[in-house]
Amino acid sequence: MADHRITAILPCRDLAASTAFYQRLGLLLDSDWGHYRILSDGKGWHLHLRHEPNTPGPPDNPFGLYLYAEDVDAIAERVRDLVIEPGAPHLKPWGMYEFAVSDPDGVLVRVGREA
Repeated sequence: MADHRITAILPCRDLAASTAFYQRLGLLLDSDWGHYRILSDGKGWHLHLRHEPNTPGPPDNPFGLYLYAEDVDAIAERVRDLVIEPGAPHLKPWGMYEFAVSDPDGVLVRVGREA
């Protein structure tokens, strides 16, 4: 049976900076088409990055991603200097144990799991 999934295609102003950011979270570069890169982690995360110089930057970028993962604490340690809430990950009122960071273009990226 074929996979049934969805993958975000995220515009970014600086493809190298965005690639490096998502690699810190644990994604690996699968293919590079110059202006378009495909990343994944081998566990279910998939992300396509498209160079788009007119992408809104912070604080005007409306995009957001939620990355579900079991090893939230380990991922948070890899990006500790970027975590928005001091001391996160935290248990949130909506039942998720999570933290948030912002990518180079101001995309809100939450990483979490059900508590």
